[in-house]
Amino acid sequence: MGGLRKIGAPLVVPGPSGVAVRTRLGQLTAMDAEVLRQVGAHLGALASRDLKARCRDGLDHGAASWAGRKRELTPHSSARWAGAITKASHDQWVLARRGAHAHIQSLEAGVCTLRHRLSLPVGEKGAKGAPGGYRSRREWHAKARRLHVLEHRLARARADWEAGRVRVARGGKRLARARHHLAVAGVTEAGWRERWEAARWFVQADGESGKRFGNETIRISPGGEVSIRLPAPLTHLANTAHGRYVLTGRVAFAHRGQEWADRVAAHRAVAYRIHHDTMRGRWYVTASWQKPVTRTVPMAAALEEGVIGVDMNADHLAAWHLDTHGNPVGDPRCFSYDLTGPAEHRDAQVRHALTRLLHWATACGVKAIAVEDLDFTAEKTREKHGARRRFRQLISGMPTARLRARLTSMADATGITIIAVDPAYTSRWGAQHWQKPLTTSTRRTTRHDAASIAIGRRAQGYPIRRRTAPPRTHQSDGCGHRTVQAGPEPPGREGPCPRIPGSRTRSVPPDTARTRATRTPNTVRGARSGQERVQDSLLPTE
Repeated sequence: MGGLRKIGAPLVVPGPSGVAVRTRLGQLTAMDAEVLRQVGAHLGALASRDLKARCRDGLDHGAASWAGRKRELTPHSSARWAGAITKASHDQWVLARRGAHAHIQSLEAGVCTLRHRLSLPVGEKGAKGAPGGYRSRREWHAKARRLHVLEHRLARARADWEAGRVRVARGGKRLARARHHLAVAGVTEAGWRERWEAARWFVQADGESGKRFGNETIRISPGGEVSIRLPAPLTHLANTAHGRYVLTGRVAFAHRGQEWADRVAAHRAVAYRIHHDTMRGRWYVTASWQKPVTRTVPMAAALEEGVIGVDMNADHLAAWHLDTHGNPVGDPRCFSYDLTGPAEHRDAQVRHALTRLLHWATACGVKAIAVEDLDFTAEKTREKHGARRRFRQLISGMPTARLRARLTSMADATGITIIAVDPAYTSRWGAQHWQKPLTTSTRRTTRHDAASIAIGRRAQGYPIRRRTAPPRTHQSDGCGHRTVQAGPEPPGREGPCPRIPGSRTRSVPPDTARTRATRTPNTVRGARSGQERVQDSLLPTE
């Protein structure tokens, strides 16, 4: 066990701290759409200018500079619009700063791996857990050149980090780069221009508790009437008092609609964002609000009715129901999804798979689902896995963060607790101890099914290796050898049993082929092992 890393303790994942629902803003007239375009374009220009000022301040930003930016924007919009713009600029700068830190960590990991492999002789085999040298002199030379490139990028990224510089593109870097590859993106220049301008519009406002319907800037009544407080230069477009414009269409939130209506009726804060989907030609409004974090359920209470272990893979979720003693119940379940196609399709596939999983968990009567605490940030680098391109694409396509966040949010509404466990060795030990014993003539247990059992047992605090029944009460040759037994150590001990020195036992590993019947016997049936049968020297005499 000396070469294995320490296994982290399982933990209960806290519930979501916010809610966001979206619905279509339909039945708009041409005048309504024109007003929304003008408001979005005007506020978007102010947001671009404010983001530039925030990036220019860098690490020297403070409350005084924030207040100064807000004062500059107020005459061109309003105090509330200016507050929403400055807050959005600061959040975007913080997000870019976080991305820059992750980029530096990725570069450092790549440089470290390249230096290690370049220091080894060409063709040297790698040790356990460490890569070896490169396969040829040509590859060694190419990687030496790449090391210089990464070191230059790392030095530049560190300089930007220390200076507080970030690189942000309002509208998205991917869409900005598509302008130079219109044929590959499959759009025309006019179509790209429309998408680019719509992505840079700004029509969002933060909520305020105590104000009418929870928002003074973008207001939606319980009946679905939408009104917008126009910026100062556009007040001539107002169709009602106090510089407001009321849209013709009505909105209704299908998901969490009653919860939204209760907050609006109680004048509690609700934030809104209006955006335009140019591909479909539709307008949408998103409502979001904060909610108190659900009180974390104690681990013992969550595991009272057993647990469902879930092993996440690139195309499906493998799940198995475990009772309170860590024994698998019934048959394993597989919840498939397809992660190809656009982002909306991938998100819907993940959502449908999790919905089926939660329905099954509710039918089983369990109160907890155990998942792996996966993070492939440092595991999908090109330098770490070399030519294993398909493997890197596999782990890059697994929606680890999105799946866990969405599962936590969906499970909170059903009263099911999510338990995150350390993912170390779950697939290896699950296959070693559970795959073969659970495979029958009518059920083929996969490696992923066995891993789900390992995940569930780790959440319950049990060792992954299974306890097997001792042989029947006659000679062991009659019913086979005794399989591996769990030791007397307390729960939490995992992995293979340590080898105990002493005389050779009559047990073999579970996966070892039983060839004992073909061996030449070295004992006589009926005699004790280790003793020779000696003829009696006392002969009968008359």
